[in-house]
Amino acid sequence: METNFDVVIIGGGLAGLTSAIYLSNWGLKVTVIEKNQFPKHKVCGEYISNEVFPFLESLELKIFDLSPSIINKLEFSTANGKVISCLLPLGGFGISRYVLDNYLYGKAKENGCRIVQDSVDTIHFIEDQFIITTSNNLMFKSKIAIGAFGKRATIDQKLNRNFIQKKANWLAIKAHYSGNFPNNLVGLHNFKGGYCGISKVEDNKINICYLVHYDIFKQYKNIEEFQLKVLIRNPNLKAIFEKTTSIFEKPITISQISFEKKTAVENHILMIGDTAGLIHPLCGNGMAMAIHSAKIASELCVAFLDNKIRSRKELEDTYKKEWNKNFRNRLAMGRFLSKIVQHEKWANLLMQFVSLFPSLLPIIIKKTHGKPIILIPR
Repeated sequence: METNFDVVIIGGGLAGLTSAIYLSNWGLKVTVIEKNQFPKHKVCGEYISNEVFPFLESLELKIFDLSPSIINKLEFSTANGKVISCLLPLGGFGISRYVLDNYLYGKAKENGCRIVQDSVDTIHFIEDQFIITTSNNLMFKSKIAIGAFGKRATIDQKLNRNFIQKKANWLAIKAHYSGNFPNNLVGLHNFKGGYCGISKVEDNKINICYLVHYDIFKQYKNIEEFQLKVLIRNPNLKAIFEKTTSIFEKPITISQISFEKKTAVENHILMIGDTAGLIHPLCGNGMAMAIHSAKIASELCVAFLDNKIRSRKELEDTYKKEWNKNFRNRLAMGRFLSKIVQHEKWANLLMQFVSLFPSLLPIIIKKTHGKPIILIPR
């Protein structure tokens, strides 16, 4: 069995699969190691900014064949129900990870990528190549390793990454619902201890995903009690939950979410998506950032393997520079906005100020989003 590859990608989520498709389009030998089966639901806001749409089209990905919702309006509310809305500067679309990741998985396989369902056990960098072993005793060698294993993983501990040593106090909960909600709207609604994102995805389903501080959540017996006693104190959320019915048997959750700063390169591994840095869901831009980071890393990998980038140090330094140029300020703005909305007085002051000067809201949104990707012909 072939064990030598140009690139091994650890993680088959949005960023990892996008990178695999890009690299295989260039004729590179790519393996993706993913512990989960496809398709699978994931905790995610499931909104993608149009900034990455030209790039997806360039990969010959027919996103509109998946029937996404088309979103062009934002509605934001504070915990006491004060609402402000605006048109989204770029707009975007809603698509579930269940459908999108499975579609990308199929495209990667069509392109000849090897997809291995397994967990990575060790990653060693020896004599300018990676040696990667899995829990099922498989071994892969590659010139480049890309880390796309998500927000938090066992491999983070094995790599001794700094952020993993710090306590992470956030919990995210998500489910799909049927009911009434505007097709073109993404709602962001604050509540005590967190905030909730709501938007349509394919097949007229409504995605409701919220982030809550664990110290607040643990005061209640379960998700149902928390929603009843905390979420619906925001009258906008109360109205939404009264008009919708969950189509999941039970919500899915992810705990120990960390917004600590991460590094874009660890042990010579290029990190992409949430593995490199996690923007607060409040900003609604994590999926676009994952796709964009996959593009940046993949372009540099192609240049490195074509000897246009002449050393690994140049590859790593260039990727760090590009990551910071495109994402560092967005991540910082996300952390800043999260602190404001979690402080009731500050949030109300912000709402009052934006109500007086409504043109400020699109400007704030732009600070957490990028410009449409300009594609360079091959």
